[in-house]
Amino acid sequence: MSFGRLNSTNNVKPMSDINMTPLIDVMLVLLVIFILTAPLMTSAIKLDLPKTSAPNPVDAPNFVTVVIDKNGQVFLNEQATSLTQLTDSLKQIAIVKSDTEVQLRADETVAYGKVAEVMGVTQQAGLNRIGFVTQSQQQVPNK
Repeated sequence: MSFGRLNSTNNVKPMSDINMTPLIDVMLVLLVIFILTAPLMTSAIKLDLPKTSAPNPVDAPNFVTVVIDKNGQVFLNEQATSLTQLTDSLKQIAIVKSDTEVQLRADETVAYGKVAEVMGVTQQAGLNRIGFVTQSQQQVPNK
């Protein structure tokens, strides 16, 4: 079946071109689907963990504070220390009271590897209770 003019002449050839409109519609729909799903398939998820709306603990158990500042410097109870000194100090604390909690305060710009290294030192010393200290969202100043 050919589409053309109502009056038929012998010189008119039937239309044999592919209609591109449905093909373009399908391709645009697929493009939109890929644009929407591509960000979901990436493994790099940007997180901002140090802020939370959890309430502050009221009755905290015995604890020591380990701080990692922006430069990666480690502090034990507000005194600068190296990782080997930290290990020795935490071992002494674990001998006295093994259920002591380590409250880890790390700046949000510190590399995850440094935090994991300090956690490993803490567990190696025999202290397995580690709590991450975060800032409440109500206390966060607007940037």
